[in-house]
Amino acid sequence: MVDIIQKKINDSPWMRWSIMLMVSLTMATNYYFYDALSPLKDLMHLKLGFSSTDYGIFVSAYSFPNVFLLMAVIGGIILDKIGIRITGFSFIFIQFLGAAITAYGTTDYFLNGGFGYDFFNSFLTSWTPALKMTTLGYFFFGLGAETSIVVISKVIVKWFRGKELALALGLNLALARLGMALALVVSPILAANDNLSLPIWFGTLLLGIGMIAFMIYLIYDIRFDKQVKILRQSDPTEEFRLSDVKNLLTNPSFIFIALLCVTFYSAVFPFVKYAPDLMTNKFGVSRELAGQITSILPFGTLIFTPIFAYICDYKGKSASLMVYGSILLVCVHLMFSLTHINPFIPMFILGVAFSLVPAAMWPGVAKIVDTNKIGTAYGLMFTIQNIGLWAFPILIGLVLDRSNPGVAEALAAGQDAVYDYTNPVLMLSVLGLLGVFFAIMLKRADKTSGYGLELPNKME
Repeated sequence: MVDIIQKKINDSPWMRWSIMLMVSLTMATNYYFYDALSPLKDLMHLKLGFSSTDYGIFVSAYSFPNVFLLMAVIGGIILDKIGIRITGFSFIFIQFLGAAITAYGTTDYFLNGGFGYDFFNSFLTSWTPALKMTTLGYFFFGLGAETSIVVISKVIVKWFRGKELALALGLNLALARLGMALALVVSPILAANDNLSLPIWFGTLLLGIGMIAFMIYLIYDIRFDKQVKILRQSDPTEEFRLSDVKNLLTNPSFIFIALLCVTFYSAVFPFVKYAPDLMTNKFGVSRELAGQITSILPFGTLIFTPIFAYICDYKGKSASLMVYGSILLVCVHLMFSLTHINPFIPMFILGVAFSLVPAAMWPGVAKIVDTNKIGTAYGLMFTIQNIGLWAFPILIGLVLDRSNPGVAEALAAGQDAVYDYTNPVLMLSVLGLLGVFFAIMLKRADKTSGYGLELPNKME
């Protein structure tokens, strides 16, 4: 039998790239729902009575299970112990369930006393029932979503290790961010006539489609594993050990790349949650145009992420690209906070920065750790990353409310009022400076570690 099967299924370029597209669809629906509410902050003020602090609490619920329950790292460990299939389907289903709960919490039926309203109105009375229900839903969405991203990242590594890994991960991210871009453009259109629920239910429907796509992938995953088992017996050194976590946390290169991850992403994703509102308040544009301006970021990554990933695969310089991207991030936040330059320009530059760092970072992790530990490594990184994704939406909301007293109340009452975003965006620029520092330290560590982050990823 070994003589008959000479090549693994992933040796076929057509097959491995088809797999990449399939799981990227699943990840794109995840990214869509994550940002489906970003252009609708003003509607959440109007329809649900949210202040900016309430909005920050809602957004941060996504990261709560991954920070305080360590679900991303636990999910990564589960992934390495029981595999892609059970782990992937379980957490993708949980994110779908969480999305449905979030959408339900915005419906007129619930807000007018429907199922669960009285219960959610019976405790923590300083929070409205809508805030509690939507926050619960976003909690479950985040619990499933982060581990599902870990799973999909491991799928890409599994099918592309030793091949076009950086390009595959880069395209996977770019296609996933297409979901983010579409959310920023489509949600305001679906929210015409101040309909808050429709765009959220649409995002939930897309998550269901993504779950079906992953179920189709599982057929090929079974085939791949059977073929690998025929070609070579499993290696006992590939079994997960708890000591792997300790080894990762004492590895300087892993520590620096994880710290870069949390500072960089914390200065981008929470910003995107508030960016459409920044556009309407600072530049006076409509909700639809604000979403379109913000969508320049993910649309830009569609172009630049594959380019930078190609450079990492065939030319190297991954550590240097992470430094350059971190510097651009600081420049963007300084432009948004201290100038009135046309917002298309800094948002375009942010798209370049958001292509540089991830295109180099995630394949870089695959150089630092072994394949059997990649789920644990990504899970640890996502857990550390989620500390920032939990804290900074709340901090932005708090700084925004404290810097603009009375604005939240005026907006909830349907009055005209404008937020000044200078202070919260300046806070993010300081976070970006820390990212520059960690990127430089990672590049220095690579000179002694021997991992070769500056060398091409593609094996000849």
